[in-house]
Amino acid sequence: MAAVEHLSPTRIDAVIDGIGPDLFRDVFRHWPSGVAIATSLDGDRAHGMIVGSFTSVALDPPQVMFSADTQSRLHDIIVRNGCFAISILAAHQTELLARFGGIDRSHDTNRFAGITTETHITGCPVLPESVAWVDCRMADLHRGEGFTIFIGTIVAASLGAFSDDSPMVYYRRAAHGLG
Repeated sequence: MAAVEHLSPTRIDAVIDGIGPDLFRDVFRHWPSGVAIATSLDGDRAHGMIVGSFTSVALDPPQVMFSADTQSRLHDIIVRNGCFAISILAAHQTELLARFGGIDRSHDTNRFAGITTETHITGCPVLPESVAWVDCRMADLHRGEGFTIFIGTIVAASLGAFSDDSPMVYYRRAAHGLG
């Protein structure tokens, strides 16, 4: 209980009564996460969004995972297509964070306008001007309350043009680099 003694009465109430959205956000603002763009195709139209939940899962077979809100446009596209790609952003690519994170609304009709992309095995777009990218076929999905965890088997991967640069890390509501 010593850890609880230094909490304010408001925060103690949150611990006793459950975690509210403000405390939840406060806690996870203190947890840095990498920043990547998840992509897939809806017919011939590319869609993408920022993800901070991307991580490796297994080496054999090589698998990764990320989660998406069930209300996001990309969610149902990935469920239908069974594939996705992830491009890991470099610290200096804050314009892409704003564009694919919905902060810069001027690109809402086509977030890929003016951006160099490539396609590989699945046809999902990757950003060669990134730290690295993976192209994945969906291996499994796990549904939660308002989100889905997508697990993908990597079918193609590469280091990107910015592989020697610091990756982007999101911490306390801002983008940072390492080092």
